[in-house]
Amino acid sequence: MKITICAVGRLRKGPERELIDDYLKRFEKSGRTFGLGPASVVEVEDKKGLGQSAEADLLSRAIPDGSVIVTLDERGSLISSPEFATKLQGWRDQARDVAFVIGGADGIDPSLRSRAEFSISFGKMVWPHMLARVMLTEQIYRAGQIIAGTPYHRV
Repeated sequence: MKITICAVGRLRKGPERELIDDYLKRFEKSGRTFGLGPASVVEVEDKKGLGQSAEADLLSRAIPDGSVIVTLDERGSLISSPEFATKLQGWRDQARDVAFVIGGADGIDPSLRSRAEFSISFGKMVWPHMLARVMLTEQIYRAGQIIAGTPYHRV
């Protein structure tokens, strides 16, 4: 099961990039045994500033064919880490790849949002995109650890 994080904007070097790279590396190393991974980030940028519609087009092109589309959206479902792990495990068992979509500053265009099979919210607060990426990669790693039965996630 391949996981692709499709995100608007380029993340520069810094602590957020280091955390993302660390979580993805840890996930790839431990997830392989359980049929999880690899996970990668594809960044797109609307250099002309044409807005949500243009971002949706760029994001759509970045989503691998046949992938389950999961949006990160404030209107999405609030789920626990074990529930997230169960979702990933189900998609893995169905031999489906997953594309997580993080929109730009104005969110995800409704045309792309409507194609999503699932939508996740990290709470009622809106998070900067760089932190949303960090939180998502940590949750992907945590889900792998839950599936593997390690003590990383304590209930």
